[in-house]
Amino acid sequence: MIGLMFISVSELRVVLLGNSWSQRSSVGNLILRAAVFNTEEEADCCQRVRGQLKEKHIVLVNTPDLLLPDISEHKLTEHVETCVRLCDPGPHVFLLVLQPEDFTEEQKERLQSILENFSDQSFDHSLVLISTPREERAGSMEKHVQHPPLKDMISKCRSRLLWRGNLEDLFTHVDVMVKENNGVHVSCEVFEDATSVFSGGHQGEGASVIQDPGKGAGPHHFLPGPLHSTRNLLSFPLWKPWPTSQTPSSVESTSKQSKYINTIYNLGIFSM
Repeated sequence: MIGLMFISVSELRVVLLGNSWSQRSSVGNLILRAAVFNTEEEADCCQRVRGQLKEKHIVLVNTPDLLLPDISEHKLTEHVETCVRLCDPGPHVFLLVLQPEDFTEEQKERLQSILENFSDQSFDHSLVLISTPREERAGSMEKHVQHPPLKDMISKCRSRLLWRGNLEDLFTHVDVMVKENNGVHVSCEVFEDATSVFSGGHQGEGASVIQDPGKGAGPHHFLPGPLHSTRNLLSFPLWKPWPTSQTPSSVESTSKQSKYINTIYNLGIFSM
């Protein structure tokens, strides 16, 4: 069982990144011990879940697949801006959930660019969590770790590596990293200047799921949300151009949305 040894901070903010939505969502569900993320249906927006385990507040921000080759620069920038808002005033941890067989050199470069554009401090706050290979054979895990893109990513993250099968050790690793960073979260101009439309007090035990923007289910309300100064800082390319024949059809309709969809589910599942 995942412990609560960690957290010298009152609220731990974690951003989930990687090349598999189902794996990221599964890890998020295990952390909060509840099915707060749908592992079967991939979201096209960032989602934030705030949970409470005993007296510890945990905020998870799950991102859509930002490493897809056909995602447009505009769409990626939009997702990063949203992620910035949802983890305001800044994340303590970037949890990089990677499927080793599918992690390519191009994905590595894009993931590095995304982290670098959050802050030059990002790699000091990053932990690589490797999903169990689909085909487990003797020596397969060691082989995957030596795969150049994954090996480079692990090195950039100060050799912080955890196997999916050792998830019970996750909070121990997070605790060490938070302490090494003196409990300080990632901070940069984006976080300092942006005004979060989602800020507010804790909601007590339970969880709130916030989607932005997207097709929310259940009750919702709209909140106006101009992009403020994040547009200026994040308007430049975040990665090298990828060959693509067309822009995803969802980009145009999504880019025209200037409001945030806030969907709140009263789960009542975190009492322990």
